[in-house]
Amino acid sequence: MTDQTVYLALGANLGNRREQIEQGIAALSEQGVCITNRSSWFETEPVQVENQPWFLNLVVRGETTLDPHELLSTCQRIEKNLGRVPSVRFGPRHLDIDILLYGEQCIESELLTIPHPRMAQRRFVLVPLLEIAPELTDPKHNQRYADMLSRLDEGKKVLRSLINES
Repeated sequence: MTDQTVYLALGANLGNRREQIEQGIAALSEQGVCITNRSSWFETEPVQVENQPWFLNLVVRGETTLDPHELLSTCQRIEKNLGRVPSVRFGPRHLDIDILLYGEQCIESELLTIPHPRMAQRRFVLVPLLEIAPELTDPKHNQRYADMLSRLDEGKKVLRSLINES
């Protein structure tokens, strides 16, 4: 299989958030995803389940020969190895890795939907994604993500983190 460009969102709101995300990125690199770019760090308000700590988030771009389902398995294994346990949906977590895009592919299977089904409604995904890929277009709807972001209500806060300076 040839290399595919992938975009992944990583977030955490428990423990040492930055360290866990960095470990997740390192594990992705060790397991077949060559990271080629990454966004700044963003502090974001929790969504759905509001009584929990704020999240630290970023988006990475990578190249991989893993097929989409292998990539999903890899992401889930890394999450588990770094302390994620099944809990409340949208609840607190040590590490979350979401596959946003896999090349230009549109996938709808029992286990995986690409593009990520809720990314167009999530400022905490679109803001860092557009920082590293401002012209990116949704392959399913043929709309620019920048246009999708401009149509979103302000909603939850997405703040560029001061840890970008360190």
